[in-house]
Amino acid sequence: MVIYFSQRDVVIPGQLLAKGMYRLGDNVYRIGQSIYATTIGLAELRDNTVNVIPLKGCYVPHVGDLVIGLVVDVSLTSWTVDIASPYTALLQVNDAFSKPIDPLKENLRKYFDVGDYIVANVIAFDKTRDPLLSTKEPPCGKIEKGTVVEISPTKIPRLIGKRGSMISIIRKELSCQIMAGRNGRIWVYSKNPSYEEIAVKVIKKIEQEAHVAGLTDRVKEMIRRLRR
Repeated sequence: MVIYFSQRDVVIPGQLLAKGMYRLGDNVYRIGQSIYATTIGLAELRDNTVNVIPLKGCYVPHVGDLVIGLVVDVSLTSWTVDIASPYTALLQVNDAFSKPIDPLKENLRKYFDVGDYIVANVIAFDKTRDPLLSTKEPPCGKIEKGTVVEISPTKIPRLIGKRGSMISIIRKELSCQIMAGRNGRIWVYSKNPSYEEIAVKVIKKIEQEAHVAGLTDRVKEMIRRLRR
């Protein structure tokens, strides 16, 4: 068993990554005993599994994901929601609230209207139909304040950091609330508007430099410089 990359090396499609009985992770394929990359990304070996984290890519929903969606249409019994994915999501009335409402007697637009951002959970998706959402459980619901910023979904793990370390730094240093959707949309709110603007700039920096070593120290320095 042989590995042909260093941890988190940038690799390209078709590049030989390993030989041997390693398990296949995401964005790799096997021919005989050889494992190759299918996309440009960062190669990893973890728990005997070869994996490539794409540097760019679209969001594919998974059940249990927390996402931030944009309402794009309202029907008599549901909302159509853009979740920054090739798949448009559906939020049905029965999945929207913990207490039932009668859509024949109420105008759904008073709850969520076109142009509203919402936080939701993906509760069903199997690639044969559009994903279904739910806003029943906290912290789900309509976003009433703050800023929604969008980055590549592949950079969300770097924004969060190990055990939430990176996102905790932003929260603490800028006294702000942050919620990261798995689909690459992030909600930011601070009582101090200038801090909210700094948080957005920091998030964009993390997206641009996610693959560069020493990012945590640069983020701390950036926050302290802009906060003066």
